[in-house]
Amino acid sequence: MEKNFRIEKDSLGEKHVPLNAYYGIQTLRAVENFPITRIPISHFPTMVVALGMIKKAAARANNKLGLLDDLRYKAIDKACDEVIAGKLNNHFIVDVIQGGAGTSTNMNANEVIANRALEILGRARGDYDFLHPIDHVNLSQSTNDVVPTAIKVALHFKLRELINAIEYLANTFKEKGIEFKDIIKMGRTEMQDAVPMTLGQEFNAYGVTMSEDILRIQESMGLISEINLGATAIGTGINTHPQYKDLAREALIEISGLKLLTSPDLVEATQDVGAFVHLSGVLKRVVVKINKICDDLRLLSSGPRAGFGEINLPPMQPGSSIMPGKVNPVIPECVNEIAFAIMGNDVSVTIAAAHGQLELNAFLPLISFNLFTSISMLKRGCMILADKCVKGITANVDKCREYVEKSTGIATILVPYIGYDASASIAKESLKTGKKVIELVLEKGLLTQEQIDDILKPEKMIAPTLHK
Repeated sequence: MEKNFRIEKDSLGEKHVPLNAYYGIQTLRAVENFPITRIPISHFPTMVVALGMIKKAAARANNKLGLLDDLRYKAIDKACDEVIAGKLNNHFIVDVIQGGAGTSTNMNANEVIANRALEILGRARGDYDFLHPIDHVNLSQSTNDVVPTAIKVALHFKLRELINAIEYLANTFKEKGIEFKDIIKMGRTEMQDAVPMTLGQEFNAYGVTMSEDILRIQESMGLISEINLGATAIGTGINTHPQYKDLAREALIEISGLKLLTSPDLVEATQDVGAFVHLSGVLKRVVVKINKICDDLRLLSSGPRAGFGEINLPPMQPGSSIMPGKVNPVIPECVNEIAFAIMGNDVSVTIAAAHGQLELNAFLPLISFNLFTSISMLKRGCMILADKCVKGITANVDKCREYVEKSTGIATILVPYIGYDASASIAKESLKTGKKVIELVLEKGLLTQEQIDDILKPEKMIAPTLHK
């Protein structure tokens, strides 16, 4: 058994670390201490990439400042490239939920990079006397500036993917809006008949409301472009060279391709998580809208005989083990569930942000886990809603038209011609007798058939028509 392990030491004692592991003793302690979700940080590859980028940028800055010699720098740099390329993901094993404000995540990165760098130099893993996870890989750094910066870099990459997914869904709705532009239907407010509109207007509105949120996400990306790299423990920059923070930021910009700014007050930046709260709120805003849209789709497609039945959702799977032929709106239902989960995640982010004390928020692991989870679910939700639902929606044209013709909402269109009181009286009588509004108007001689035909032209029912 001893042959399969190496002995590593830290300030708390010794542990047996698997020989083939790039991680070390502090990572192993974290795995033992936090068996919470059983989800490792490698579940979010962009976070691992971001950690590799930051360690690479720090090593470059330290080398330029003469703090890290060329031999060790080149080995660390090469190891970081492998982390960024995803070649060492399996060694990032600490749980996403952990105590210590992310120290376990930072040490997992330090140990993996150190041991791979040692291997590159032809030395044994664990030979920390020559190249140390903290003294060399973590030089000029602290968990408290590495982890928040890594979260922000990773969020940039994930949010780009999310924007593409939301844009795809928005365009899919807008395409349906064009397809359905000539289909007249009854609009509804407070679940009651309102006035006519087109099915195309309804679907185009869904597309427009989704497009608006792309701008809100981009605004959030601006806020998370401000980083505290170089702040070290609490923002004072202790144990760093005066030029380090600028050199490290410049290196990170070059490596990541992101436009990043160093916070003007690193003490404030180290304790503040407001940008994460703002982003979480934007994600909630997006899913509140998507949830409403999914509710609408389920209502409009309800039936097939005893519901609204204005549209048909593509059938995805049999809907019942007891009711033959039943097909349920499973895709909108699934996206509803995604929305509920993200709303809950936002509550957790809010609580975690509110409980940071003094110079640091210790709950960044939960904040980042919820943000990454929400973005991943939302991205996939947008894609399946577009591909497996919206694209396949068809309209029941006759049913839409029938609702318009039978609705008392037609009375609203008549107000400019016969007045509000007469229109209200006609609507009331229509409900009582079951006769159509137009039928009653003709019976009472309030308008001629020619006038009614002109008033009920589709283009007049769905747009401003009053003229002086």
